[in-house]
Amino acid sequence: MLNKKLLIPFLLILNLYGVSAMATENNLKLIGDFAESVFTKKDLTKVDHFIAKDYIQHNPLVEQGSEGFKKFFSEWFKAVPDFKYTLKNIIAKDDFVWVYGTYSGTQKGDWLGLPATNKDYKFDAVDIFRIENNKLKEHWDVLDVYGLFKQLGAIK
Repeated sequence: MLNKKLLIPFLLILNLYGVSAMATENNLKLIGDFAESVFTKKDLTKVDHFIAKDYIQHNPLVEQGSEGFKKFFSEWFKAVPDFKYTLKNIIAKDDFVWVYGTYSGTQKGDWLGLPATNKDYKFDAVDIFRIENNKLKEHWDVLDVYGLFKQLGAIK
């Protein structure tokens, strides 16, 4: 005979796991769609569809909010017309998504305070996003700025 006292908590746990798994899948899809639109197609007109207006940016090179994101990447895409992002791995848990990939291109215009170098660069980065209400709400990153500046000739 089934014990109803044990069954109810078990069903609640299964339901919570199912909701969490669905949220994780939705977050992976959000990041995938975001990357395709912004980094592959370089379409910044859809940024507000993916990023909250009050997006919190923990990279000091990028201004706060979705407008700060658009400004930073507009300048990057202009300075590096052959900008490329290659996804290497993506992991999601609850409201967080970790993305590991490679940024590459040729610096043809002024960027990050450096005049055009016409030099190629390639560096790996880990981007961490917190998602809230199906939008990117907060971002951290870890990247090899030293390696980037060395490749561009800013550091000997």
